[in-house]
Amino acid sequence: MQPKPHSALVLIGHGSTLNPDSSTPTLDHAATIRKRGLFAEVVCAFWKEEPGMREVFRMVDSPEIYVVPNFISEGYFTQQVIPRELGLEGRTTTLPPGRTGGPPRRVHYCDPVGIHPSMTRLLLARAEEVAPGVPRAESALIIVGHGTGLNDNSTKAIKDQVELIRASGAGFAEVRDAYMEEAPLVAEWDTLTQAPNVIVVPFFIADGLHSFQDIPVLLGIEEEITAAASQLSVFKQNPHALRGRQLYYSSAIGTEPMLADVILDQVEVFDQREPASGAAAMEQDPAETLTGKLLTWIAGGGRQIGEVMIRAETGGWCLFHQQDEAAAGTGSLTRHAPGAAADLARNDASGAFRPLKTAPSLKTGWELFLTDATTMHEVLDTFYPAALGNWFRYADGRIPPLSLKEMLGRQTGMYRITGLLREDEAQGLVARTCHDGLCRRKILWTWDATIPWHSLPVEKTTCSPEAATAFPVLPLLCTDACPLLIGPARPLVKDRLKAEADATAAAEAAHEGTGAAATVIP
Repeated sequence: MQPKPHSALVLIGHGSTLNPDSSTPTLDHAATIRKRGLFAEVVCAFWKEEPGMREVFRMVDSPEIYVVPNFISEGYFTQQVIPRELGLEGRTTTLPPGRTGGPPRRVHYCDPVGIHPSMTRLLLARAEEVAPGVPRAESALIIVGHGTGLNDNSTKAIKDQVELIRASGAGFAEVRDAYMEEAPLVAEWDTLTQAPNVIVVPFFIADGLHSFQDIPVLLGIEEEITAAASQLSVFKQNPHALRGRQLYYSSAIGTEPMLADVILDQVEVFDQREPASGAAAMEQDPAETLTGKLLTWIAGGGRQIGEVMIRAETGGWCLFHQQDEAAAGTGSLTRHAPGAAADLARNDASGAFRPLKTAPSLKTGWELFLTDATTMHEVLDTFYPAALGNWFRYADGRIPPLSLKEMLGRQTGMYRITGLLREDEAQGLVARTCHDGLCRRKILWTWDATIPWHSLPVEKTTCSPEAATAFPVLPLLCTDACPLLIGPARPLVKDRLKAEADATAAAEAAHEGTGAAATVIP
């Protein structure tokens, strides 16, 4: 594709607070595209990880932004959640400065990667990779998805691919779709096919718990759900002799490196559909970009973000953990390349996943030497997603005040019930979830426009934008409730509603002299 030097690319993934592998493909594909230099900026945002969708536009300076959902199909997330969270109103949306934390932006919303026709090429490549040399005329190919009765589009992408492969002359004896939770069921793979060799390719974006744990059990590869570490072997023991057949099982299609090209294909498809979408060439004042503001802050004495210290050295900057300040530059710390930042930020010293990057659990014993300011910006965004964008936009007065009540009110699906959370419940929930022992962010939102967080220390909710240049330690700001707060809000409300309903039923039963059944809150 033609370079877009005045545009940003934003990849949207699902992410997870439990599974570190959920966001890995999206981050990897972003890194691949970033190295090609086609866009001025390439960043990611997630539904269940940092950075969140509500803050991602603050991370980029470009006036033109292409958004590509790294999702398999059209459905609830691509049609409802992503447009709602990003504030999109159609294929192209012009967002005002107050919404993006910067100048007005034109945002172009592309189709999800999974519905692009070139996914057929990836599926065939993955089948060949997992079963090299196995005659296709003696093989059945099964493309497996989750399946759900909630949205017909969740299976459409898979069914479309099945038809495309059948029509392509690829030579398979059979090509079938199958699902985890709706017919035709992948657990019945041996009755769905007749060929002696069966190749199963999960049509998922990431090698998450479904491909590591659930599907191997449904196929009969594993007898029971194992730890996620089974990924180390389940994809490497092909073929599996099962039910009188040879079964070949691959990793998720979304982990295929060529998916980066499909992402770019979706941008090109958008431009072909909307030929006026490209931005006109324009120059930005380097000092007014986020990287420029970062350099100005460092020159003015800025030296720390979260647990990461920044020290100017000859030819660049050295980054290291605050606990290693005395050892930095002495040769006693392990020096890594910039690309190692993702691995350093992902797990703590014990190897446990860090879904919240602003938790005070960053491992020690490392240092990074960076010679390029843009790379330093990218590395700091890896350690603390959106921290620079949030702070500099806030210091410029470009982040409007928000309330938890409003955030919960926009939830949909299974989390719609969190809109019934009461203020007293929210005070306790925020105190348990957001205090300094768990997260170093300063909270900018309140319960509503008038009620502050009396359950938190004052310093946790106090941050003055007027003091932007006076902070040697750049504040980490919380501009929106994260999944680690909204998740626990749901059972809290459900339990309270159930208790209230049970109490009402008991009172009515006592009045009528009959027994009362327990009430179930959906």
